[in-house]
Amino acid sequence: MTARSAPYSFCLLIFAFCLLPFCVVLAQPIDRTKPPETPPLPSFKLPSVFETTLANGLQVVSVEDNRFPLVTVRLAFNAGSKFEPAGQPGLAEAVAALLTEGTKSRASRQIAEEIASLGGSLNASASPDTLIIAGNSLSEHSARLLDLVADIARDAAFPAGEIQLYQQNRKQTLLDQRSQSEFLAEEKLAQVVFGAHPYSRLSPTEESIGKLTAGALAGFRDAYLVPNNAVLILLGKLPPRAEALRTLEARFGTWARKELPALRMPMPPQPKRSITLVDRPGSVQADIHIGRLGVTRIDNDYFPLAVGNTILGGGTSSRLFNEIREKKGYAYSVYSHQAPRRDAGLFSTVMQVRNEVAGEAISGMLAEMTRIAQEPVSAAELTDVKNFLSGTFVMGLERQEGLAGQLVTIKTMGLPNDHLEKYTARIRSVQPAQILLGAGKVVSPDDAAVVVVGDAKQLRPALEKFGAVTVVPSK
Repeated sequence: MTARSAPYSFCLLIFAFCLLPFCVVLAQPIDRTKPPETPPLPSFKLPSVFETTLANGLQVVSVEDNRFPLVTVRLAFNAGSKFEPAGQPGLAEAVAALLTEGTKSRASRQIAEEIASLGGSLNASASPDTLIIAGNSLSEHSARLLDLVADIARDAAFPAGEIQLYQQNRKQTLLDQRSQSEFLAEEKLAQVVFGAHPYSRLSPTEESIGKLTAGALAGFRDAYLVPNNAVLILLGKLPPRAEALRTLEARFGTWARKELPALRMPMPPQPKRSITLVDRPGSVQADIHIGRLGVTRIDNDYFPLAVGNTILGGGTSSRLFNEIREKKGYAYSVYSHQAPRRDAGLFSTVMQVRNEVAGEAISGMLAEMTRIAQEPVSAAELTDVKNFLSGTFVMGLERQEGLAGQLVTIKTMGLPNDHLEKYTARIRSVQPAQILLGAGKVVSPDDAAVVVVGDAKQLRPALEKFGAVTVVPSK
């Protein structure tokens, strides 16, 4: 051994000696029949929050997040589709889509070029309850981003050319939607479950799209997009508070508050069993939706149902997936869904199956819905789903987009300010008896509406085994 190689050999000997304990650990047998234990997740801790209300009634929520040089803005209004005047379905959606297509001081192209120069994005969207303007940019441009948000919220011009282009595109999109059996099933289920309540409307009509005018769009904007009907979320690496408040006053302080229209919305009907077959001649498969009124986000049963819904049909480990798809091979896609809204929620189970197995598939789905409402869930199922929901929730809050969305939900759905910090604790506290109670009210199929889209000639005999069938055309 040369003098030069001796130190090298000595280092190898030391390395092998240090590695020995790890080799002993690795050599120990591993029980692969048990999944690794999930360490307890820490509760989410919301960064410092500052809240204020401007003189015109605009609520402001400011959250510092200095990890990245970014700022995220949400301006949310209680101005969703449920506020649309009679005979004008799709108006809120059109207002949202056209807000960024030109203002009194900026053309559509100018808005697009300016937001691109800020390294960000700007858009608006409408849901049944809310209309939300969403923007983000590099933090150094936060004042310019707020200027754009204020401009489109207050002074959208709704140019005639942009309205015409929107009408052409939306009519084509509507044709595409109405060619899809899943959309037809969702539409009919909403109509059956919500009745005269505006939640029953999922889309505009070709007629209502054709009637869109700058006056109608501006009228909805002027009625509902007002400061005392809004909350502004600021999140990210923000300027010093005094500077940020000066910017907000300059952009939003002169925005005049207005009295909101007085509205009385009809209540959804009481749930009852019904079977509706939407006739789509020639369809080789059936699109099946079973649902009923659900819960709101503030309902005491929300958290038990969030856990129970995930066990029932919330993914590839769920009961519906394993029973309907894996064991029986009836469907490629099968799931359950809980959609809470401000006034009421919708719970539904969904699958697409071959015509010849539609009856058996419905029986299997109804059986699983009944089972989760009558038999306590197992300890293993409960633990796995609690871990899954807690983990995905906390992960979703890591990004500014996710946290901003949750803050909007808190403010628009009437949730307590500590909702985010208590979420995982409330999920983990759910007990089997609570799931039974909630599922008995919402998931049990006794009073559920069954909607099937497909060829009535082939499907009606199988559906009549479950009760009287009402056949309606698909168009």
